[in-house]
Amino acid sequence: MSQISTIAFDADDTLWHNENLFEEHHSKYCELLSEFHDAKTVEKTLFSTEMRNLELYGYGVKSFMLSSIETAIELTKGSISAEELKRIIHFGQEMLRHPVELLEGVKETVATLASQYQLILITKGDLRDQERKIAMSGLAHHFEHAEVVSDKNVETYDRVFHRLGIDPQKLLMVGNSLKSDILPVLDLGGYAAYIPYHLTWEHERVENAPDNHSRFHELPSIKQLPGLLDSLK
Repeated sequence: MSQISTIAFDADDTLWHNENLFEEHHSKYCELLSEFHDAKTVEKTLFSTEMRNLELYGYGVKSFMLSSIETAIELTKGSISAEELKRIIHFGQEMLRHPVELLEGVKETVATLASQYQLILITKGDLRDQERKIAMSGLAHHFEHAEVVSDKNVETYDRVFHRLGIDPQKLLMVGNSLKSDILPVLDLGGYAAYIPYHLTWEHERVENAPDNHSRFHELPSIKQLPGLLDSLK
């Protein structure tokens, strides 16, 4: 029987909408470059640039903006205008200024669980942007600790749990990414609740969910999380 005492939450696309903003930018970006290349070529080249720059820039909107500018210069052979580059920067600035929109059921569920469990937040991305979203979410007071990391893997989680004195075997991780939120925590002996978002960045996709894993649970909505925890007691 589980003795879960800590719940760790991912942030983007688990607590609030995020990937939809990138999708909106992609549409504007492809339209901007449509006289040079078709959307499929633009998307493929942009993704390749992002992966090449990931080690340098990390994750987040600012990294995305820089890769978008580099890709635009490459695809237009340097003929893109300064005004068009300004538009790309403006797209990113719009994303950075966008209000935080919680997913359905998040506010009530997090408040309910905060009275019964230790809650922590573990998210990756640009520090300033993630801190802004956490502050604007109205959820910050429910979390005993919030951690913004450069990447999410076994080593990262192990380091965070060790520093906070958390036994992963008594922890449930809640997230929308199998690659970043779920699989690393399962490898450490923790529990995981996978709540898919309707959009997934290609870099976060994995082929299959864990099969026949007693500590893995897939939920259609965060609203089912209290029921899952009750069933694990």
